[in-house]
Amino acid sequence: MNSSDSTPFDVWAMVELFGHSKIAGRVSEQVVAGQGFVRVDVPALPADKYHPEQPAMTRLYGPGAIYSITPVSEEIAVRAAQSIRVAPVSIYMTMPQLSAGDDNDPDDDMRDFPL
Repeated sequence: MNSSDSTPFDVWAMVELFGHSKIAGRVSEQVVAGQGFVRVDVPALPADKYHPEQPAMTRLYGPGAIYSITPVSEEIAVRAAQSIRVAPVSIYMTMPQLSAGDDNDPDDDMRDFPL
């Protein structure tokens, strides 16, 4: 795609990221807060012998995070996504429930800001 081409980038692809990570899905461009990002829409994946069903998800990457983008057919991208199995975001941290007025709690002010 040359710089004078106004056709939006929208292809099935495998994306290699710096840090030796990979992701596969429908790849397009998206502007967020005036900055261009590469959007990867990973399709929903069925359960298999080793993994539960995974809902469709979207990830946005800054162009500097990408090593390469390889356009492929939809079939190859979906098979690659099934093989790679990038996990969607999950809650991995919760704050303990504290009783109100616990003056011995140095994190008392943080209860209003759950993660």
